[in-house]
Amino acid sequence: MMRVLILIPARYASTRFPGKPLALIGGKPVIRRVVEQAARVGKDVYVATDDSRIFECVQGFGGCAIMTSPEHRSGTDRCYEAYCRVVEQTGKDYDVVVNIQGDEPFIQPQQVESLIACFDSPQVQIATLAKQFENNGDIFDPNKVKVVCSAQGTALYFSRSAIPFCRGVEQEEWISRAPFYKHVGMYAYRSEVLREITALPPGMLEQCESLEQLRWLEQGYTIAVRLTDHESIGIDTPEDLQRANEAFKER
Repeated sequence: MMRVLILIPARYASTRFPGKPLALIGGKPVIRRVVEQAARVGKDVYVATDDSRIFECVQGFGGCAIMTSPEHRSGTDRCYEAYCRVVEQTGKDYDVVVNIQGDEPFIQPQQVESLIACFDSPQVQIATLAKQFENNGDIFDPNKVKVVCSAQGTALYFSRSAIPFCRGVEQEEWISRAPFYKHVGMYAYRSEVLREITALPPGMLEQCESLEQLRWLEQGYTIAVRLTDHESIGIDTPEDLQRANEAFKER
């Protein structure tokens, strides 16, 4: 039986939307929505935070939370510290660690299950999700990260640019000439691989694109990519929160 730990890194500080994990969707904090969705997959679910307000909120609704350092460069680094603390506190160990962003209240259990199922193959080191673009204009949005994959379903590259490049084709027609995939920023790692990748120094590609997963590719790690049909709604701005509340009412 595969032992799985689900971690949800959540920070209070945000340039565009400070305190977003505590913002309300349908009367519940965003972070609670994420925890409740994750708990539909497994019982070992912890929020990893550097803020006492988030910590107290999670404990208040009966969730589990771990305080972590405010100095982490990424959610992956925060997850590794939380993983170590959970193992120390509980005496358990885990084969796979799932990293779900704390601003994704509409994640679906099937998405998490799809990631975990990747590790039925002993060759898989890291897994993530992607969704095919439906809007041609989104392909050229640098805030929407693109991924191209091998025939074996592993990531070749992630970029903020539109990839692949359709030579000799008007940009308005690109989506009809090739499949383009949006990266959905949910990860799962073998626990020993999580330890290894958090010890790596930032790479040149990562620093150019500001995408930490490029550090892992640059160092030779493989990332399995599974497709999802579900369109997530991340909460990055107050406008996103308004859209999320509207979506919640429609469900």
